[in-house]
Amino acid sequence: MTESAQSGIGFEGSPLSLGTVAARNLATTTKSAPQMQGISSRWLLRMLPWVQASGGVYRVNRRLSYAVGDGRVSFSSVGSEVRVVAPELCELPLLRGFGDEGTLNALAGRFVQQEFDAGDVIVEVGRPADQVFLVAHGRVSRVGVGKYGDEIVLGVLADGDYFGDRALAGSQDTWDFTARAATHCTVLTLSGMVFQEIVDQSDTLRTHLEQFRAGPAGDQNEHGEAAIALASGHVGEPVLPGTFVDYELSPREYELSVAQTVLQVHTRVADLYNQPMDQIEQQLRLTIEALRERQEHELVNNREFGLLHNADLKQRIYTRTGPPSPDDMDELLATVWKDPAFFLAHPRAIAAFGRECSRRGVYPQSIDVAGNRVPAWRGVPIFPCNKIPVSDTQTSSIMLLRVGEADQGVIGLHQTGIPDEYQPGLSVRFMGINDKAVISYLVSAYYSAAVLTPDALGILENVETASTRD
Repeated sequence: MTESAQSGIGFEGSPLSLGTVAARNLATTTKSAPQMQGISSRWLLRMLPWVQASGGVYRVNRRLSYAVGDGRVSFSSVGSEVRVVAPELCELPLLRGFGDEGTLNALAGRFVQQEFDAGDVIVEVGRPADQVFLVAHGRVSRVGVGKYGDEIVLGVLADGDYFGDRALAGSQDTWDFTARAATHCTVLTLSGMVFQEIVDQSDTLRTHLEQFRAGPAGDQNEHGEAAIALASGHVGEPVLPGTFVDYELSPREYELSVAQTVLQVHTRVADLYNQPMDQIEQQLRLTIEALRERQEHELVNNREFGLLHNADLKQRIYTRTGPPSPDDMDELLATVWKDPAFFLAHPRAIAAFGRECSRRGVYPQSIDVAGNRVPAWRGVPIFPCNKIPVSDTQTSSIMLLRVGEADQGVIGLHQTGIPDEYQPGLSVRFMGINDKAVISYLVSAYYSAAVLTPDALGILENVETASTRD
């Protein structure tokens, strides 16, 4: 076929039919609505039960709990020299509530820095426990002996954790586990003898220790809550104990946070270019999508109410080897064992878990959630959330939540019925037209989240997401 025949032009050079370029001028273009790459599945917003906070504040009342000193210690470094931040020593149970800055500085200055390579034994089971160890950097495995003499991993310690603090209280115990460096570790140590020297020089510290050894004001259960006296298994007519349930005197209150923006649209655009799609409606739709993305980001990362920062330190665990393994996910389930609702993880962390499962020949099931097939572990769905950060060292976190007020879980907070409400907890308020003919709308979203009891949220930390070769 000749070139002229292919183009629809006769031998005389005149067109035989209307060309497609000219035809498009008269055709109505089929177009999509404006697309936005930043829209994610936002599973956290979809799966959280949302509770009405009518007064803009939600108060979480709990039973009275005694402080047990289960925090983590912070460090500072100059070059290769690492020092413990003196006030952070108050995170140790023995020093909780102690406020003598001079004595704390003296204690911090007596810690000795030690370095251990992977595989080195830091303490050995059966040896005298006469030192406290602060893990400044690295990962330490607590290894014990099983019922039949085999070696078992009791847990993993990492940056900011400590062990051996009972030695400072004058305990004459021996180590009931072996601490072994899983990676290169920097550890600060303080012997019980050095601690006693400082006690002898400080009246305030001596008084504090006497009060600590006297114990809390009342009995407490395994969760640190004030105990409720009960009697059981008796016969006859014994005198029954009297009791009451004591409450926290200063319960935590969660105020609704806000994400806002001012949407601006020129009246000329709204008047002349409003067909076939409403320009204001499309602008508003994409703006709301961005606000909802920010809302989920805040629910995960906000330092006041974000889930990553509000998980109890007892509910934070570490991976055994780096990547998230089935063993790690099982241990996370053990921290939130009462009616776990779902896991939440960055897509890279989910991929890393899949690789570990494949390496072991384990194939996790998938389940149907609202018409979507999602991966699951032990029947608990694993939802992707790109708001969970991945650090420069390619580590992330995996969260496990129990949700709902009835189950004393994690809940979302919002307020419905607000003026100019467009969606639940989100308002679009007309602000007028300025002298440049620009229409303005104030778009506001109000939200927060609350963890009703500490065991409702567990976090697997320091999850390595990068692929490694065997």
